Amino acid sequence: MVGQRQISVSVLAYDGMSSFETGIVIEVFGLVWPELDVPSYRLTVCTERPEPVRVIGGATLSTPHGLDEFAAADTVIVPSIKDVHEEPSPELIAALRLAHQRGARMVSICSGAFALAAAGLLDGRTVTTHWRYADTLRLRFPTVKVDPNPLYVDDGDVFTSAGCAAGMDLCLHLVRKDFGAAAANAIARRLVVPPHRDGGQAQYIESPVGVESDDDRVAATMEWVLRNLTEEITVPVLAEMAAMSTRTYLRHFTRCTGTSPIRWLITQRVQASLPLLETTRTPVEKIASAVGFDSVVTFRHHFTKAMHTSPTAYRRTFHPVESARIS
Repeated sequence: MVGQRQISVSVLAYDGMSSFETGIVIEVFGLVWPELDVPSYRLTVCTERPEPVRVIGGATLSTPHGLDEFAAADTVIVPSIKDVHEEPSPELIAALRLAHQRGARMVSICSGAFALAAAGLLDGRTVTTHWRYADTLRLRFPTVKVDPNPLYVDDGDVFTSAGCAAGMDLCLHLVRKDFGAAAANAIARRLVVPPHRDGGQAQYIESPVGVESDDDRVAATMEWVLRNLTEEITVPVLAEMAAMSTRTYLRHFTRCTGTSPIRWLITQRVQASLPLLETTRTPVEKIASAVGFDSVVTFRHHFTKAMHTSPTAYRRTFHPVESARIS
């Protein structure tokens, strides 16, 4: 778009990096496509020090741009960090704080949230990161509100995204904010990716069906439930099986699992539906019945609440035939 000021974007490259996350940023903000009639950005790849950094796979990357240029951009992106248990360098923390004080838009992809958190930029904010790192981020930075479910979180001037591929979702979201949906859609089509994905990170989190209880009586009832998901299951029935009063059983169950029996049961039924959606063509109505829901409406409600997507959308993503048909 002629005459429109370019938005400057900087992205950090670091020793031991994977090129994937940085590549996403380069694809969205670094390429210029005149035939698409969308605004272009001015991208700078930066490193902390002048020497080349090693990239996974044996390559090296060198750039003349350092932390001064990194902190000077309108949008500052940390694609990830090498080790979520290590503190970023004082120089990087200072650059991040300076960029934020200047009013830059601060962005992290995947574990890059740890760098923003170490700089104090996430205090009191709701953020996300890769689901594998969510507990670690929460423990290391207790003032940060970590939500492992969304693909990305827009908190005004600070943006965080989930695992690596979610960086594409966030980058397209930034384009959409800057130049509108038409521009983001045009870039997404050129990259052959959806401009917006259904659901969130919850559908990718590994949550195997299982029993976790240090009380043998409670554990026995949980194991029975997993073998009998289609039965009509109530708390009084489980309490009787455990030879407890209903009130005592509720107390023991909550102490052992951190949740109520009914909430746990709903979770197990949703989890039990996943393999059926992923590997069969069974209609959703029959799957609902097969895992113990009394109606498909109830199943869809609880599935969407737990997985942040619908059963049908989940199947489109993970069923080999359905996903191949879409692609």
